[in-house]
Amino acid sequence: MTDTASTARANEGPAHAGTAVAGPTNTHGGAHMDEELSSQPQMWTRAIAQALANGKEGKLLPADGERVAVIGCGTSWFMAQSYAAAREAAGKGVTDPFAASEAFLGADRQYDAVVAITRSGTTSEVLEILRRLKGKVRTVALVGDLNSPIMTLADAVVELPYADEKSVVQTRFATTALTYLLTSVGMDLSPAVEDAKTALTAPVQQELIDAEQFTFLGRGWTVGLAHEAGLKMREAVQGWTESYPAMEYRHGPIAIAAPNRVTWMFGELPAGLADDVAKTGALLVNSGMHPLADLARVHRVTLERARARGLDPDAPRNLSRSVILDAAQ
Repeated sequence: MTDTASTARANEGPAHAGTAVAGPTNTHGGAHMDEELSSQPQMWTRAIAQALANGKEGKLLPADGERVAVIGCGTSWFMAQSYAAAREAAGKGVTDPFAASEAFLGADRQYDAVVAITRSGTTSEVLEILRRLKGKVRTVALVGDLNSPIMTLADAVVELPYADEKSVVQTRFATTALTYLLTSVGMDLSPAVEDAKTALTAPVQQELIDAEQFTFLGRGWTVGLAHEAGLKMREAVQGWTESYPAMEYRHGPIAIAAPNRVTWMFGELPAGLADDVAKTGALLVNSGMHPLADLARVHRVTLERARARGLDPDAPRNLSRSVILDAAQ
């Protein structure tokens, strides 16, 4: 991806050259998020080893060829999208991602297994589906809190307590769960681990902290990463972000690209897109690093943007660690 990275740097030329910022404006907000996002390379290394060990001992996840639904809410839904795209691309079988609140698991769309991703294990919509499927369809949960009710509802559990978090804004649990899932379909994520070590320690450019708007793009399994990046910045920064499959960007969304706005691509750029973005005056970010590491870089940028605005992503406005609905809802 050297050529792609060079193209991105060219489009970041003198008009976009900014002073790198080594530290945040407000060092108090987001202390938990800071520690958690910084630990991702170590968490991913553990998840890779765990996935490989589980594969040898008898897979917890659905077998190759099985029809699978993957469910989650918020961040977990976007991780479900990435896993589903990667599993199908690897030839492992039909895999459909659903927001748990909208999952359609009727008789005319039967699955051999359902995989649920949930950090807390208490999300109402996820638990409702698992209760409905109990004894009918095999279910597997990836969870951070091992004291949650999902432990007795799912038929199998991928335990990720080491990646659990205190911050409301998710970083390492989501990417660690996805690391486990991508490893299970044969993806080698050792390059992601190494790239993340660099991404998480590099200074953040001032132009990324000051930017008015971000649009995130992906292709294939990285589309889910783009959606997650957009959500992360909305949650922590209360900022204007959008996300799309990269080939859809020129079908309308590029209309908002302008100076002091950012177009951020996960993975290889589609042909011609760099030139199209350059014409708008927007800053194109396409690092050439592994897309998962690039998401970790977004986490770092998000934290610094939140701190610069005096916000605390550990306790963002209107959000809680888990959405637990009343029965009437």
